[in-house]
Order: sequence, then C-alpha cells, then structure tokens
Amino acid sequence: MLIQNYGLFWRRPLVHWGRQGNPGHLKGVRIGAKKEKPVNFRDQQGVYCLYDENFNLVYVGQAGGKNDQRLFQRLKQHREDAVSDRWSRFSWFGIRRVLKGGNLSAEISAAHPPIADVLNHIEAILIAAAEPVRNRQGGKFGESVKQYLQYRDEKNLIPDAERMLRDIWEKQKRDTKKK
Repeated sequence: MLIQNYGLFWRRPLVHWGRQGNPGHLKGVRIGAKKEKPVNFRDQQGVYCLYDENFNLVYVGQAGGKNDQRLFQRLKQHREDAVSDRWSRFSWFGIRRVLKGGNLSAEISAAHPPIADVLNHIEAILIAAAEPVRNRQGGKFGESVKQYLQYRDEKNLIPDAERMLRDIWEKQKRDTKKK
C-alpha cells in the first residue's frame, strides 16, 4: 500500500507547536480505537493540504520526499511563510505505518505497490482533499489504511476564547450564588 494512514481537516489551533524544552507534536487517535494511545505523526512523510476557514484548498505540499523536513516541520514553516494567514485547517496522507507500540515505521526508501493501488490512492487523496460535489462514492484507500482524528492535548494547548469565556461565566455564576 502507498498511503498507510491519514487525517482530514485537522485544526491548526489544536496543534501543539512546542516551546522551550518541548518540541511539540501532531497527535491523532485512530477512528474506532477506544483504548489506544494517541500517535504522534510529527515525523510522518507524505502529502498534505492546507485549507482556509471555509475549507477552501489553499496549498498542497509534500513532506519528507527529498529532504529531512517531515510533516510537522513543513506545517510549522507555513506559519511564517506566504500562506501563513491563509490557512486554519490541514489534511495529511502518510506513507509510514503505525506500529503496534504507537510509533511510526522506519522510512521506506522504495515502495512498489501494484499500479491499481497507486491509482486508487491518488484518486482517494484528491477526493478527500478537494471534496468534489460529484464524487459521491468517495475514495478507495482500502481497509488497511487507517484514518486518524486529531487529538486535543489539554495540557499543552492554550484554551480558546470560547472556553475561557465559559469558565469565567461559570465562575461568575458560582460567586453570585455564594452571596
């Protein structure tokens, strides 16, 4: 198989970009996996798409092909380049498998999947990334390819404005009841 796993429309603000002494991560949990630990896709290789707040595709790129820049590094670069203000979500399609322990497999130097699988994967990537209205059946990744949902790391994320306002509101209501 060409594509091993993917994530669709992950939110930029939910990425832990790192800080002093903490390199950050791109964690996701497999759909349907109730007890698995989140997997860090930081070093994933593959292709990715950037979207604006209306889910319009604004950029397509690759990670880990000809250089050492893996998925996390490429996304981090886009926070400071020409598209920095244009994207709020991203999708990714990775070629490295997730091993039983939750780590990514070693890099693959050459893979030669059957041409039918390659074509199905390319079609599936394009359908998932662009969401064309006439493609009702969806792409054909195959059953071995796993989709991951973005993991919200509460310990490392700054709360969003809505959450902060809700917390302030709840505290205000509690304080009012005490009086």
